[in-house]
Amino acid sequence: MSTLKKIVITTGDLDGIGLEVAAKALEKVGPQKGVQFFYFRGAKAPASLIKRIGRKFKIKTFLSWPEALDYEPRSYREIIEVTSAQPPPKWVESAAVSAFHHKIDALVTGPLSKPEIMRAGMKDLGHTDILKRISKAPHAWMTFLGKRFNVFLLSGHMPVQKIESSLTSEKLELGLREALRMFKPTARKPLGVLGLNPHAGDEGLIGSFDDSVLKPVLVKLRAEGAFLEGPLVPDAAFHEDHWKKFAAYVCCYHDQGLIPFKMIHGFETGVHVTAGLPFVRTSVDHGTAKDIFGKNKADPRSMIHAIKTAQQMVGREKGT
Repeated sequence: MSTLKKIVITTGDLDGIGLEVAAKALEKVGPQKGVQFFYFRGAKAPASLIKRIGRKFKIKTFLSWPEALDYEPRSYREIIEVTSAQPPPKWVESAAVSAFHHKIDALVTGPLSKPEIMRAGMKDLGHTDILKRISKAPHAWMTFLGKRFNVFLLSGHMPVQKIESSLTSEKLELGLREALRMFKPTARKPLGVLGLNPHAGDEGLIGSFDDSVLKPVLVKLRAEGAFLEGPLVPDAAFHEDHWKKFAAYVCCYHDQGLIPFKMIHGFETGVHVTAGLPFVRTSVDHGTAKDIFGKNKADPRSMIHAIKTAQQMVGREKGT
């Protein structure tokens, strides 16, 4: 069974909805030929959620990640459960190390809060920073795939006052090249690149960044044959008439892309993919929702899409 693609699910905060959406998603997705699923959970997880998973899978339980990873499954219908005593951010760290060393094929993450990361003694600001640190990737970009449109973020979790200075010409070019590689835009469906400032700077009347920094990078890439449109006026770019026009929206900062994405896709149907890593990572596009923890109200659709997207991406990488 060594040819099975190994997909690991980390379920996030112990008092969040991560395990609930993972259990519901795994019950819905079920065993997949050619895939070996793993998942991390806390030792005191509700029995009802484990029972859900057991309806479709034969659960094999281990108390540590190294033991789980060394196990040779008898069938793809087995699922490997890790009831780790480590805090949830360490699950991500352990799985990321394995992904970096090609021991697993993909990582699917449930919602993890930043306070939980801090309590684990880590300085990272989120999943992306953990994965970037482990993989030694010089750059990583948050990307969100939705049924109606896709979003690629040129900067991540940082204070608003630091955004403009962080977006150097070099970083803009690197990010745009990654977005071009990921979405493969065409003349009929280019990437839509949003300006940083209101009205995309309004010809320098509202900040000089869009004219002096962003536009020259776009001109350079267009000269190489890249299909890019912009800088787009941010407050008009996400009008419904434009959704099918672009392969993806490339946004200068976190909320510029995620407010419209989550307004349209809710917290149910979007998938988060981290671009720029040397391995596949997908995630739900929602948070821990601790207010509904233990109430059986969590919607698993984002986790279902995250698992299926990881499987598709691994399949493309392996040519299956």
